[in-house]
Amino acid sequence: MPKRFERGRLVLVCLFLLSLPAITPRLYSSDEVQYFAYLRSLWFDHDLSFENEYQHFYDAGIARSDGFHETFLERTTETGRRINFGTLGCAILWAPFYAAGDVVARATGAPLDGYSKPYVSAVAYGSAFYGFAAVLLGIACAERLRFAGVIAGVMVWVGTPLLFYMYVAPPFSHACSAFAVALFVTVWLRVRERWTPPGLFALGVTAALMAMVREQDAFFVVGPAVDFLIAPVRRTTIPAALAGIAGGVLAYAPQALAYLRLNGHLGPHASVEHKMSWSAPHLIQVLVSPEHGYFLWTPLAAIAIAGLVVMASHADRRRIALCMLLMVAFQVYIGGSVESWTVAGGFGQRRFVALSVLLIIGLAAAFSALTARAAPSAATVRRAVIAVAVVAVYWNIALSAEFAIGLMDRQRLQPARNAYDAFVTIPREAPSLAYRYLFDRQSFYAPHRSR
Repeated sequence: MPKRFERGRLVLVCLFLLSLPAITPRLYSSDEVQYFAYLRSLWFDHDLSFENEYQHFYDAGIARSDGFHETFLERTTETGRRINFGTLGCAILWAPFYAAGDVVARATGAPLDGYSKPYVSAVAYGSAFYGFAAVLLGIACAERLRFAGVIAGVMVWVGTPLLFYMYVAPPFSHACSAFAVALFVTVWLRVRERWTPPGLFALGVTAALMAMVREQDAFFVVGPAVDFLIAPVRRTTIPAALAGIAGGVLAYAPQALAYLRLNGHLGPHASVEHKMSWSAPHLIQVLVSPEHGYFLWTPLAAIAIAGLVVMASHADRRRIALCMLLMVAFQVYIGGSVESWTVAGGFGQRRFVALSVLLIIGLAAAFSALTARAAPSAATVRRAVIAVAVVAVYWNIALSAEFAIGLMDRQRLQPARNAYDAFVTIPREAPSLAYRYLFDRQSFYAPHRSR
């Protein structure tokens, strides 16, 4: 591997370590509480009964959103337990960090209850770690495809909602989701060269991890599955396929058991089915809606997806690129099928954070294509695309700041309305905002003014 790539990774690691003080170690939403409840319940109570966890966060004033008490402290599942719409995967990934938090709690005299600051901080730092690991894996995937991935990795890191869900709201599942998908794609790009049974077994295990972190991420399997089916036939095809299925089934067993214990059947709570319209009525809106569209919140994604299209024009990478575009398409389809497609109250189209690894590859492919063109007009196009990409990165940073400090109405999100604040207010107040974020972060948690 060229030394410049190794130096690039080392610089990124140093930047991540320097950014650790920017991580916000707190829980403040029902989604975060649900994922955290899995871990706390299994660690301390050794069960899947979440009533005490929900009651704790409700009494503490953390989970007081509309309907929280009715949904999570009054309703029950078929087995008589409290509802949890989350999954087990985040708890699995957070467990090593939670163990470290337990050690810190014992060493510092903090309450050994699973709720105190060392435990919550451990989960927050764990999510940030996995988000950064997703960036590194994305860079490695791009380099495996012979693209320079470091710049693309940095841009996706700070130019997409991954930034927000690593630093501002890390206890959500999205940073872990980005990691699980990046790991799956990394394994796929390695095993597709030979499609051996051990390789497919590993791919099945990582596929199960994806589904355990966020259920909709299971649809990423479609790309490698198509790639495998159209690969040249070999004698090991059937054994390899069976190995992949076995790996997936075995690794998914903890989640299956959790579903049975919690809901009385395999699969999420029955009310989830009412949230889906499989005709995808919001397919276009989820991408270009002025209020909630993915490309409005994250314009860098449009450039990255265009890069995957460009990548598909090269014969040696066409099959991979088409499979990746299929993976993107399925995520858009699922995003447009959910009745709560707007993710109102959340920052950006957060369900697409899982695409981070594909965005890194696509952006690296786009930059590579621009560099390869030698025509005089190509230089102008290259400068224009790079300028747009830089503005898109800044747009995400500015919107993240606006959302975090309450400059936008969280119930009526419309990024275009906040252009003035993004390009005027945020730059003007950047020094004071940075100081408050690092040394007086509690000041951001006061009631926000309406816009």
